[in-house]
Amino acid sequence: MISQDIRALAPEQDPLRMGMGWTVEDLGKPQIMVESTFGDSHPGSAHLLRLAEEVAASVSRAGGRAARYFTTDICDGMAQGHDGMNYSLPSRDMIANMLEIHAMATPFDGGVFIASCDKAVPAHLMGIGRINMPSILVTGGVMDAGPDLLTLEQIGIYSAQCARGEITPEQLEWYKQHACPGCGACSFMGTASTMQIMGEALGLMLPGTALLPASGDALVEAARQAGEQVMRLARAGLRPRDIVTAESFENAVMVHAAISGSTNSLLHLPAIAREFGISLDAEVFDRLHRGAHYLLDIRPAGHWPAQYFSYAGGVPRVMEQLRHVLHLDAMTVTGKTLGENLDMLKRSGYYERCDALCAQAGLHWQDVIHPYDRPIGRNGAIAILKGNLAPDGAVIKHTACPKEMFSAVLRARPFDCEEQALSAVLRHDIRPGDAVIIRYEGPRGSGMPEMFYTTEAISSDPELGRSIALITDGRFSGASTGPVIGHVSPEAASGGPIALVEEGDLIRIDLLERRLEIVGIHGDRLPPEDIDAVLAKRRAAWCPPESKYTHGVLKLFSEHAQSPMKGGSMD
Repeated sequence: MISQDIRALAPEQDPLRMGMGWTVEDLGKPQIMVESTFGDSHPGSAHLLRLAEEVAASVSRAGGRAARYFTTDICDGMAQGHDGMNYSLPSRDMIANMLEIHAMATPFDGGVFIASCDKAVPAHLMGIGRINMPSILVTGGVMDAGPDLLTLEQIGIYSAQCARGEITPEQLEWYKQHACPGCGACSFMGTASTMQIMGEALGLMLPGTALLPASGDALVEAARQAGEQVMRLARAGLRPRDIVTAESFENAVMVHAAISGSTNSLLHLPAIAREFGISLDAEVFDRLHRGAHYLLDIRPAGHWPAQYFSYAGGVPRVMEQLRHVLHLDAMTVTGKTLGENLDMLKRSGYYERCDALCAQAGLHWQDVIHPYDRPIGRNGAIAILKGNLAPDGAVIKHTACPKEMFSAVLRARPFDCEEQALSAVLRHDIRPGDAVIIRYEGPRGSGMPEMFYTTEAISSDPELGRSIALITDGRFSGASTGPVIGHVSPEAASGGPIALVEEGDLIRIDLLERRLEIVGIHGDRLPPEDIDAVLAKRRAAWCPPESKYTHGVLKLFSEHAQSPMKGGSMD
């Protein structure tokens, strides 16, 4: 094993490890890195030390020696409302970098990687592909819902209602104090929950272990099993790039369509694929979402909190419904194919145990995960829009968009930062028929923060939520709903057409035709060639803005980040 080869090359390793309490016997065992985002950073990571300890103990029982490593993550919820949000997407790449540094500076025979949330899970998946040593992902599960099934994504709506005087500050304070009753990822199908599911759909987690309740014993058992299995993978030399293929990513995208997953997956999955040496572009998402059956009735697009997902059968139940459209011969970390795993779960009583949990909640699994022949929708969850406003594409989650906005021509109201746009919405300066355009918020512009408060202010307004659109080169929270279009590429800071839009220009949105385009100038409809001429004149006068950042991580990220539609990762 590589750990033993390195011992021969670096004689200092043995004494240094013995200084930490390793025994001579430990030195000769398979060595497993247990990397987690444990830290007092937010509820998605505060409980992960217990899982890391369980993995380490399981590795020891299986004849190995574990070493714990930690790089904690940040929380988009805690970064809301201030410039901390600009660090969110860059943190994904930095966590992946630290994982690489930990794994390569002291090579190990295998690794178990433990994370829960928005940037940490994709960061660990990126790192797993990059270092390519035998690995398993363990995710930290989902928190319980609060009283009356209160979940965190509702706080943005209540906050906007309070700002408009529709509820009292005391009511808002009660909601805030009860929305997060424990640890785990937020209990809705936001980016954290989506990416946990994507980890399992890619074959890098043990079956049925994504999005387990963080308050239960099943998550601890998943950690124990991961410790045992990584020892088998290390001894067999089965590496992530032996497991994950282009077909694995297609499976993940099909599951993404069925669960109405977060639009942020279009940032994360391409960035993960790149680390595996696989190209995954937005066209794959659009192609596989067209005609795909949307099955999951989980918030924010659906009714139930995300804790009910595993009760209903989790990723395996979703995959059973999609069985006829998946690549069942895709390999997984069990050492078996996806099809073999699904057959094994049927024989093991897995679904009967899930059904019992569902019954305790007063539900049947079909209340949460619809059967394939009785879907909630039949056209996936997202669409990739293109046109002269977004030549390289933009994304909309149409399952969370009112039908009235599927086709519309709107008046442009451009803003060069989110704060200006949010203020205009709250002051009622935005009217029905407007297209609120927020630019210079892409990866190179601001680090690509999410526009959560602005989306919530719009979607919580009964009139605006069905009569305007928000269009940005930034991104949205996985909890966002309403007529919101993000990831516009090229971004404004790179000279994309979104930088050239002026007040009163006419913007056409057509979801069925997948179009996002400028069709008029200052209120007048014009033919395409005239639009092109105006944009060319504006481009000649456009000056690239001076970078906001002169030092530190954000300077590094803004100089090297790729386009939103290429995953926004550092090149």
